[in-house]
Amino acid sequence: MTAPSSDTLRHPQLAARPITRRIRRIAPRALLLLSACATIAATEPAVDADISAERLSRDVRILASDPFGGRAPGTPGETRTIEWLVGELQAIGLEPGGPDGAWTQAVPLLRTQLGTGTLSASMQGTTLPLQQGEDIYFSTLRPVSEITLAQAPMVFVGYGVTAPERGWDDFKDADLTGKVAVFLINDPDFRAATGDEAANRFGGQAMTYYGRWTYKFEEAARRGAIAALIVHDTDGAGYGWSTVTAPGGENYDVAGATNRLALQGWLSGAAADRLFTAAGQDLATLRTQAATPAFRPVELGTTFSANLPVTHESLMSRNVLARLPGTTRPDEVVFYGAHWDAYGEGAPDAQGRTIRPGANDDALGVAGLLEIARAFKAGPPPQRSVAFGFWTAEERGLLGSETYARDPVYPAASTVANITLDILNTGGPSRDVLLVGEGQSTLEDMLTGAAAAQGRTVTPETLPERGLFYRADHFSVAKRGVPTLLLMAISGAPDLVEGGRTGGQAWLDGYMACYHQTCDAWTPELDFTGAAQDTALAFYVGRDLAMSDVWPEWKEGSEFAQIRNADRLRSNASQP
Repeated sequence: MTAPSSDTLRHPQLAARPITRRIRRIAPRALLLLSACATIAATEPAVDADISAERLSRDVRILASDPFGGRAPGTPGETRTIEWLVGELQAIGLEPGGPDGAWTQAVPLLRTQLGTGTLSASMQGTTLPLQQGEDIYFSTLRPVSEITLAQAPMVFVGYGVTAPERGWDDFKDADLTGKVAVFLINDPDFRAATGDEAANRFGGQAMTYYGRWTYKFEEAARRGAIAALIVHDTDGAGYGWSTVTAPGGENYDVAGATNRLALQGWLSGAAADRLFTAAGQDLATLRTQAATPAFRPVELGTTFSANLPVTHESLMSRNVLARLPGTTRPDEVVFYGAHWDAYGEGAPDAQGRTIRPGANDDALGVAGLLEIARAFKAGPPPQRSVAFGFWTAEERGLLGSETYARDPVYPAASTVANITLDILNTGGPSRDVLLVGEGQSTLEDMLTGAAAAQGRTVTPETLPERGLFYRADHFSVAKRGVPTLLLMAISGAPDLVEGGRTGGQAWLDGYMACYHQTCDAWTPELDFTGAAQDTALAFYVGRDLAMSDVWPEWKEGSEFAQIRNADRLRSNASQP
C-alpha cells in the first residue's frame, strides 16, 4: 500500500461455527442518547438492521472462489468481479454513482514486474550476493525494460524523517543523488524509553505517516536517490517478511506518474546485519544514534549493483460506484468504501495453491457494504445521499481510492463522512469493536454510542505501531479533509464472547499468518457473526448521519482539521 502524493500531504501534521443469526437494534435516532450502561446483551443486540452473517458468508465465498482468480486489477478476475458487483447493486436497487451516471470510474494503471537477475553489495574488495525474495526484496515503478545500477554508493539515513514541526531532520542536507538510501522502518521514537531524546517526539508506539514505508520511498525520490531499501523488522513494520515478498516483484502505479525510484524495497533483518558488519558498521549502534535529533547520514563505504529485467504494461482498471439519492439534501453525501481487489495469483504454496483469494481482505468488506446497501434500501429513504465506493488497486497502493479522491464525483466539501470496511472479525461475536486512529474525529463518539446500543464497548487499537490509519482507502479522502471511520480488525485482539481476549489473540495470530497469502480463503469454519456486528455498527453511524444535519468534525490536534475547515469555508464562500 502506498501513500498520498507528496504534493498533497508532505508532512503529517497537516475459528468457530457459521452462524446465520441476524442483528437487530433500537431506533437509530436514539443512538446519541445511549450511555455505556446500556443493558442489551452483547450476544443478542437489539437492532433494526437486517445484517445477515449468512449473506456475508455467501458473498465472501463467491468473491473468494477460484473463478475470480484472486481479483487482481486488469485480469479476467477483475472483469468477473465488476460484473458481479454491478449485478448485485442493481438487484439491491441502487443507482449508478460514477461519473456521468455510470457504474464505474476508469483508473488507468501501470503494472510492472521484475524478472530474475543479479543483486549484490560490494565493500572493501568483498562482494556480497543478495537473493531476491530471501535477503532483499525489490520492485520498480518505472516503465522500462531493464534496471541497471552499477556500484551506486549506499548511505544509511536512519529513519529518514524530515519533520521541521517536530524539530527533526535526519538528512542534514546530505546529497543523495544517484545513491541507494537505507532506512529504518517506523518513527524515531518507536523504541524510545522515558528520558530518551526521541521520546514522544512522534507517536510513540502509534506510527505516524513519517514511519510508513511509502513516506520513506517518497522522501528518497525527492532527494534524488536512485534506489531505497528499508531494513525489515516485524515489530517495526507490523508484519512479517512473507508479507513484504507477497507481491513477487510486481508493482502498480497510476499511469503517467513521474519521479519514481529505479528500485524500491526491503532488506531482511539478517541480510542487513551481514551487510552492515561487512561494511565495518554495527547496525545496533546505528539504530541508537538514529533515535537522536543529532543523527547525520552515514556513508557505508559500500556500493550496490543490480541488473534486473522488467516487463511493464498499461492497463485500465475500474472503481465501482453506486448511490442511493437523498430526499431533502441529496448533494450532501455519506460515503461508504471497501476495496474489491486482492493479490491475484502467485507462487504455489505448500499445498500447490496459487490463487490469493483475499477472503477477508477485502471480500468481506465488499460483502459488508452490500449488506449496508440492503439495509438502507429496506428502510426509510435517507435525507442525505448515501454513496458506495468499491475501489480497485488498494493492495497496490490505494490507487483506486486515490484516483477517485483526485477527481471526486462528490466533492470533499459536501462529503459528510467516509466509513471504510477493510478486514473484519471472523472469530465470532465480540464484546468490543476495535477503533483505528483514536482521537481523530467525532465519528468515534458516534461509534461509541452505536456500540453501546449493541451492549458492546469500543477498544482503541492495541497495535498502533502498524500505522493502519495510513494504510487503507479512507486515507485518500482523509488527507483531503473528509472525516473518516475505519473498521479494521487486525488493529488488535477482539474480546470474543467465547474465549475473551485470549481467544481474540488466537484468531488474530491465525489470520495474520494468512495475510496476503493463499490461505486467506473462505472456509465453513469462519464465523461471520462478529463481522455482522461490526457491519451493523457501520450502518448505524452512517444511518444517523444520513437522517440528520450533523456534520462530523476532526478533533483538535488532528492533522486534517485545518484542511476540512478551509475546504468548508471555500465551499460556503462559493454559495450564492
